[in-house]
Amino acid sequence: MATTILDRTVPTGGTDRRAPWRSPVGQPAYARPALLVIAVLAAVLYAWGINHSHYHTFYANAARSMTESWRAFFYGSFDPGNSITLDKLPGFLWPQALSARIFGFHPWAVTLPQVLEGVASLLVLYRVVRQWAGEKAALLAAVAFLLTPVAVGLFRTSVEDPLFTLCVLLAAEATQRAAESGRLRPLVLAGVWVGIGFQSKMLEAWAVLPALAVVYLLSAPVPLRRRLARLGISTVVMCAVSASWMVVVALTPAKDRPYVDGTTNNSAFSMVVGYNFLNRFSSLGISAASTGSISATRGGGGHHGGHDQGHGDGPTGSHGRGKGQGHGDGAASSAAATPGTAQLPGAAHHFGANGHSSTGGHNGFGGGRSQDGWSKMFGPSLASQTGWLYPFAAVALVCGLLWRRGRPRTDRLRAGLVLWGTWLVTYFLVFSAGSVGGHTYYMGVIAVPLAALTGGGLTTLWRAYRTGGRRAWALPGAVAATAAWGAYLAGEFPSFLPWLAPAVGALGLAAVVLLALARPGDPRRGGRLALAGIGVSLAAVLLAPSAWAVQVFNPAYGSSGMGAVGPSGTDGGGHGTGKSSRGGHPKGGFGESDGQLTAEQRTLLAYTTAHQGSAEYAFATNGWSSASPYILAAGAHVLALGGFSGQVPFPTEAGFRQLVNAGQVRYVLLGQGRGTGAMFGGGSGNGTTPTGRITAWVRSDCTRVPASAYGGAQAPSATLAREGGGAQTLYRCAPVR
Repeated sequence: MATTILDRTVPTGGTDRRAPWRSPVGQPAYARPALLVIAVLAAVLYAWGINHSHYHTFYANAARSMTESWRAFFYGSFDPGNSITLDKLPGFLWPQALSARIFGFHPWAVTLPQVLEGVASLLVLYRVVRQWAGEKAALLAAVAFLLTPVAVGLFRTSVEDPLFTLCVLLAAEATQRAAESGRLRPLVLAGVWVGIGFQSKMLEAWAVLPALAVVYLLSAPVPLRRRLARLGISTVVMCAVSASWMVVVALTPAKDRPYVDGTTNNSAFSMVVGYNFLNRFSSLGISAASTGSISATRGGGGHHGGHDQGHGDGPTGSHGRGKGQGHGDGAASSAAATPGTAQLPGAAHHFGANGHSSTGGHNGFGGGRSQDGWSKMFGPSLASQTGWLYPFAAVALVCGLLWRRGRPRTDRLRAGLVLWGTWLVTYFLVFSAGSVGGHTYYMGVIAVPLAALTGGGLTTLWRAYRTGGRRAWALPGAVAATAAWGAYLAGEFPSFLPWLAPAVGALGLAAVVLLALARPGDPRRGGRLALAGIGVSLAAVLLAPSAWAVQVFNPAYGSSGMGAVGPSGTDGGGHGTGKSSRGGHPKGGFGESDGQLTAEQRTLLAYTTAHQGSAEYAFATNGWSSASPYILAAGAHVLALGGFSGQVPFPTEAGFRQLVNAGQVRYVLLGQGRGTGAMFGGGSGNGTTPTGRITAWVRSDCTRVPASAYGGAQAPSATLAREGGGAQTLYRCAPVR
């Protein structure tokens, strides 16, 4: 027995024992095989060349450290010595660290979890859209998602968003089941998935809540009071899962855990709410200075657009696994933005093409054009990665909602439109208001509703076209608008496939002509023309994003660590030039590394290790980028002063001296270089930050180790070495008795 819903048939009884590659009873025979082909293609696109990929350096340091101990695994420690955490919640790195524990620490092992999360996301998207609008719509949505460039780049990148995207999709699937049945269990499960998504992407996961809540309140077949009560229960569960890691950190004494990066008060709540949320909206006049987070900014192209230095008054002493604990005043002073100009030997840098570094967000920049402002989502840099389907999705959403007026409250199709429309609008507004910098991979969560609305919208518009009347012209209009937009975007990159923009325009025109000649609403005439028209329409809509997506096979336009595939440059770094995203900013934005030490770095590490004695750390260094090569290649216990930004008051000067006096640190490697700390004076020795004061103290009170002692290259001059002019200097610090 079966029942028909929309254009699909759903079995209501019996057991399906068919082979996994065959469609279940009640579904078209082509559905499951087609889905498997799409999933295989997705796996190929996402996994292509990951055995030759480089590390996404900043996050890879934490992933490597997390393989060294379960304590580092839980806290997301940046260094194997568990001195300081990552400046994000560690949940997104847990799959990467587990993969590295199983297969060994390799670039492909760190990327493999994202590939699996990507394929799983595509399958979940198919399931959600199939339940909403049928198999045809689901397959179209899966194809649209597969061919969206940012999805291809996202799921081959070691960042937070792959796991986050999968979690919010699973939350949507659970909410959909709850809205159809009115049951509590799937709604609670949706809260769990949002909470897990929070562990990956923090408060950005909560932006999906309006879509989930509205759909359940609108369409669940239970009384309003019960709907509200069940939403409340799900919310409590979601908050508990979301806050679980932060609560554990808050309840753990500071001496028994790493320092929380991004904060002046060693608080996980400050890191999540202030550093990673409020800082993103400084353009709206919001300040995170009072939250205890680092809120340093740089105007004119930096992450936030102002210059606001946060202060704190909590204990911020040195932390060395409970040894040599010291406390200071916890205040992070304002620092002049004085970017260094020299590259540290073998160290990954963190600068964009415009020479600006970022704080609180790991920005990479594509050139001179800012990706901030309310129009950024329509700019070629972001729209070329995710926005090809804007017009079609908008037409489908508006027409679908208008055409479903007067339907029962529990109408399934309208509920789906509300889900995807609210999701799209919410995240669109969040990203438009907040700063995204060069983070192309943020757009993955936008690609999901765009693909769903395209798949579901195409089937809806096609049915309206076949029915005839005024509604029939919505399909040709959507195709024309989308093709025109695609031709415009492709034309913004005239040196990349110069034939693409004219081809998209010609296909769009041909599709509209064929659909018009087919006489919509007349099933006796124009049937073949209508089928030809819909086929050409698909080509017109998907050709341009496909041309971007397949560039993953092209070494010149392969995906970057910021999730971009194909050309994505802006005015200062490749806009309109056909250059790849690599031309706009150093690949990855964080800097990349192959995980190998240079000969000089190997000799330096061997020297400090041989003379380390009972010290906790092989050496300390002023900046994460200086510590990075040694952690990646050897899992060395290196103390990075000042956290990611170089401004974190960890350790304080007094706390660092306690570490030296306790014998936990004997050697210090100094060199300003091109790290984030250098941008804000963290390693300059100018005394304006705790790290700067430590640097000044080391240079004045510690003994410089000649490079010849460990086989290193001698700096051209003491002055050049002192100012970080391309060389690093090793010092030995003796306890003061």
